[in-house]
Amino acid sequence: MTERPPVVVPAGFSLITVDEVGSTNDEALRRASEGEAAGTVVWARRQSSGRGRRGRFWDSPPGNLYCSVVLRPSRAPAAHLSYVAAVALAETLAERAPASVRLKWPNDVLLGSEKVAGILLEGGHGDDGRPHVVVGTGVNVASHPAEGGAVAPTSLAAHAIDVTVEAILQSYLRRLAEWVQRWETDGFAAVRSAWLERAAGIGAAIEVRLPLEKVPGRFSGLDEDGVLVVDTSQGTRRFAAGDVFLLGEGGGRAARH
Repeated sequence: MTERPPVVVPAGFSLITVDEVGSTNDEALRRASEGEAAGTVVWARRQSSGRGRRGRFWDSPPGNLYCSVVLRPSRAPAAHLSYVAAVALAETLAERAPASVRLKWPNDVLLGSEKVAGILLEGGHGDDGRPHVVVGTGVNVASHPAEGGAVAPTSLAAHAIDVTVEAILQSYLRRLAEWVQRWETDGFAAVRSAWLERAAGIGAAIEVRLPLEKVPGRFSGLDEDGVLVVDTSQGTRRFAAGDVFLLGEGGGRAARH
């Protein structure tokens, strides 16, 4: 078996590699609460209890990418880091599939209309009271689940994209470091613009599903704070969270966030 070259991380980053962990986010959150420095990356070959947003199970066999990065941002709101990470990951995957990488509000990465990657942002405070944010990322490199609930899953391998997990991780961390620095220095405008350039469903008919209502309309874009803007029959509405169903494309499947 050919030995793969080591992953080179950006300046100020450190890489912790484990064969298996319950959840890379849980491990990164634990380390951050104990004072681990910003830029710490937990990378696992597999997860036994991987999860997505709202605790949804994330299938995590070997051959795919599972990593979590500890950040201590100097800019607020930290929720913008979901878009920062999405743009960095989209650029990474677009190196291999430039025509088909799209972003689904606010933190999924698609190949065509199928989900290939997701991002989970979580935060907390350490024993010293300092806040931290963990950016968890999962990419289906070699395989994907047979079923994915509301959004059809896919993998890079399913699109004949031959790339190693190590290569994806190295490129992603480099781009993530660059975009975090740009966001902290220049603000959200450039991140928002880059995200919108790859946005899936701009102008399409959608339905936003909330716990107590369903709101049909058209996906207008993002406001300056990263909130979803939807044109409805009752006027413009904004949503910071929700389950979004694309009705005008993608077969009516949902992108749930």
